[in-house]
Amino acid sequence: MSDRSFRALFRRDRKPGDLLFAALFLAFALFLLVRLPDQTQWMKRTGFAAQPAFWPGVAIFGMVFFGALHLLSSALSPRLPGRWREALFWARSAEYALWFMAYVFAAPLLGYLPATVLFCVLLAVRAGYRGAGIGWAAASGFGIVLLFKTFLKVNAPAGALYERLPEGARAFMLTWF
Repeated sequence: MSDRSFRALFRRDRKPGDLLFAALFLAFALFLLVRLPDQTQWMKRTGFAAQPAFWPGVAIFGMVFFGALHLLSSALSPRLPGRWREALFWARSAEYALWFMAYVFAAPLLGYLPATVLFCVLLAVRAGYRGAGIGWAAASGFGIVLLFKTFLKVNAPAGALYERLPEGARAFMLTWF
């Protein structure tokens, strides 16, 4: 094998956010490694590969090792512009995870029906829909609640807001919405 083909085999094309991703990945892997002793344990009189901590340890040590190699290779690769533009794109993508977390916290307070309809409408507005699109979002939210609570019989949070309703309406909302 010639030196030229050996280099071509291990050539690495770096992307703009690669160094940032490698650093964040290694930091996360190191966090998991530090937390490993608190989350798993070694049992007496149990085989090595049957230990509860063995396979998580293998996985996390692999993450640290390969994460460190990735960070090293990213740091040694030629620098490309656009790293922070890529990081901003990642942060914008995380916005929808925050919307979901807000929904998870709102559902026990408002109830499944009001929270679902409200967040469907808010996300439609956030996505740029206006007019009939918002109405369709509200109808979709109502349909989702109807499907899950009525037909699939999924237990969902009742909502502290339901406690303030009159007794008959409260029982109906608790049972069906």
